[in-house]
Amino acid sequence: MMLANQANWDHRTPVHLASSFYGVDGSRDPDTWFADYEWPDLGELRDVDLLHLQCHLGVETIALARRGARVVGVDISGESVTQARSVATRFGVDIEYVQANVYDAVEALDGRTFDRIYTGKGAVCYLPDLPAWADVVARLLRPGGFLYLIEFHPLLYSLGVVPPKDGSEELLLRNDYLGGRGAEERDSTYTYTDGPPLADARVSYEWKHEVGEVVTALVGAGLGIDVLRESPALPWPRWSGMVRGDDGWFRLPDSMPRIPLLYAVAARKPAA
Repeated sequence: MMLANQANWDHRTPVHLASSFYGVDGSRDPDTWFADYEWPDLGELRDVDLLHLQCHLGVETIALARRGARVVGVDISGESVTQARSVATRFGVDIEYVQANVYDAVEALDGRTFDRIYTGKGAVCYLPDLPAWADVVARLLRPGGFLYLIEFHPLLYSLGVVPPKDGSEELLLRNDYLGGRGAEERDSTYTYTDGPPLADARVSYEWKHEVGEVVTALVGAGLGIDVLRESPALPWPRWSGMVRGDDGWFRLPDSMPRIPLLYAVAARKPAA
């Protein structure tokens, strides 16, 4: 299943590279992918060794590097890593990229450790084994360092991260909120961005993980929770009626229920 996902992301990459959604042609500032609370949660990044897991095209990686961090990006897709290097050069930032399955990251990075690890916004759903992932994170962190994960809320997955085929705008539970049913096979001709259909490798697999499962896995790996946030905003308009705020992010109008669409966790490795 992981190999199928790797092939799927290899084929998604050229579509996403040309997409206005990511704006890697310079039409969208990488900083706009960050919520206003992320920067204070992450703290000062100048001269910090930071690892971005499951980085895809490296859009957020660029924003982290521009804050002064020494950044390494890791992704399972060789095509994503190749293109991320080109995108970083285009933006004039120095970033090291490594192709690796996140479960192999310790070996792929030759045992290096980091002050911060960043991951999220559609990454955790591609991880079949959260305790094993949390163990990798703990091994990659230096004592006193922390993981910062920002992810789509399980409620958003239940409502549907992308609009349903019938075009409905209603807030209806369409998918599981809780995990436990194993992998979900997705055979999609189009990705979540604009652009042409996939010519091949359309099948991918995702796993549901609720917030409690993520937190429990991190605590089980010996990390302590510093921050746990839930947020009603997204960096793109999932529903057409969403209102764009002064921060550039989108929220449901006041006439609709106030619900969480993202969550963030900061999990720290104890100091030596």
